[in-house]
Amino acid sequence: MEKELTEMTLEELWTLFPIFLVPHDKKWEDNYKEIESVLKEILQEYSIKRISHIGSTSIKNIYAKDIVDVLIEIDSNEDIEKTAQQIEKNGFYRMCTENQRISLNKGYTKKGFAKKVYHIHLRYIGDNDELYFRDYMNDHPDIAKDYEALKLSLWKKYEHNRDAYTNAKTSFIKKWTTVAKEEYGERY
Repeated sequence: MEKELTEMTLEELWTLFPIFLVPHDKKWEDNYKEIESVLKEILQEYSIKRISHIGSTSIKNIYAKDIVDVLIEIDSNEDIEKTAQQIEKNGFYRMCTENQRISLNKGYTKKGFAKKVYHIHLRYIGDNDELYFRDYMNDHPDIAKDYEALKLSLWKKYEHNRDAYTNAKTSFIKKWTTVAKEEYGERY
């Protein structure tokens, strides 16, 4: 009998869901619009301030994991736990909860990735550094290509260790997010 995803070890999950990068695909924008519409519908009773496409699939012309990342910013008076539970009731699974941030996903199955995979990042309004990074990469394609080169260099090394892959990109992301925030000011 196959294990449920919740019964698998982290190593088993990383084997089933390895890091994989593919060339930029225009379908990602359509996939984002589709999930944005779904999220607006299921959260219509909640005080959602902004829903945004983030992550590498939102950066033009670079390789990325075939996973669309979505940032949902809620009003500071909204109950983040109650909001997450509403999302969970509609077929999303909680990945983690920490520091007033909740991550959920959709598209992970016992047989591997589904055709469409989403990571939802639920946060309070203003916890949105990813927007600055996304915009800066799109405004500076040469730096975005440096980011792509970094990701490609890490791919096979950390193919079965998502945490190490993410951690190895952190200093690059922090550096350019800081520059972006200085340049863009209070954009968000």
